[in-house]
Amino acid sequence: MSLATPMTKKIETNSLGFSKSPEATKVVVAMSGGVDSSTVAALLKSQNYNVIGITLQLYDYGKIGKTAGTCCAGKDIYDAKRVSEQLDIEHHVFNYESLFKEEVIEKFADSYLKGETPIPCVSCNQTVKFRDLFKSAKELGADALVTGHYVKRSEELSNAKMYQPVDINRDQSYFLFSTTQEQLDYLRFPLADLPKQETREIAKKMNLAVADKPDSQDICFVPNGNYKSVIEKLRPESYDPGNIVDLKGNVLGKHDGIINFTIGQRRGIRIGGQEDALFVVKINPNTKEVIVGSREDLNIKVIHVRDINFLCKEDSLQGDFFVKVRSTGRLLPCRVEAEGTKVILHEGEAGISPGQACVFYKQDEKGMRVYGGGWITTTER
Repeated sequence: MSLATPMTKKIETNSLGFSKSPEATKVVVAMSGGVDSSTVAALLKSQNYNVIGITLQLYDYGKIGKTAGTCCAGKDIYDAKRVSEQLDIEHHVFNYESLFKEEVIEKFADSYLKGETPIPCVSCNQTVKFRDLFKSAKELGADALVTGHYVKRSEELSNAKMYQPVDINRDQSYFLFSTTQEQLDYLRFPLADLPKQETREIAKKMNLAVADKPDSQDICFVPNGNYKSVIEKLRPESYDPGNIVDLKGNVLGKHDGIINFTIGQRRGIRIGGQEDALFVVKINPNTKEVIVGSREDLNIKVIHVRDINFLCKEDSLQGDFFVKVRSTGRLLPCRVEAEGTKVILHEGEAGISPGQACVFYKQDEKGMRVYGGGWITTTER
């Protein structure tokens, strides 16, 4: 009789990187009601993962209303429920309305009062979507939190890295720079290698009801893109009048509130008698002044950044990098100093505004990697 120990069957790594079968892997899918997250849920269900869908109720839909091109509204919850029923997966709706108002809407309004141009989608990802949804997914015993974002994650279970996706036109890494390392290790992004059109084709093949649903375009809590109406209600003082001045301090005219202006704006300044076009180059919230200048005056070479979120070792954020200073902007070559708090652009860039994000990128053998990012505080010509 042989006493040899029988060979243990090797368990293959599943598509999400876990050394167990899909059936034994519980995942929470953040379902917004759109085609991307619905397709992710459908793909994972088809691979026999134990899928739970979660949709967030973020604001009072009755008061704000639903308009074409927004996300996270009442119909989106209905669409997420409908897809979940079609896929026969467990689905929950979590009410994060008070958190969303405190962490996103109120800070959005405060940022405009400071003369900044905020990005509420980043604040939402940083707080309710990844911080609080991360906690909820953990409490449900999920192995991973999965989203429909177009961003790539390296395959390591720990110390994972973030990269731009295959479809650069859909790249959402700019909006995810504030993801912590712990969150990134827990997150999965199955659409990283797919063009958007292929995602829609998969949704159609799976007969998902949202296959042809338009993408969200506007800020979810701003009806018809009219952010001024939201801020006027929350912060009436944003409509205090003030002076429009040139770079030397000469008064050129009056305005009805700094809320009406953003850096780089040309239209709506309403100053006559000028030979050259005028652009908003700075907003001073303390004096209520809107400072205007020429197109050349918009050109920025130095950016100061606060509250850096590092997706690398802190001392790695030095030297030659690329940065993005707006979600649809190009990658700008630069030199990074003081562990990310000072950025010197090799070439100037127009219209960089405090309140926007500055996200750091560098090429490696796997692609264009995200090293982290922070918030722009001030700029220099």
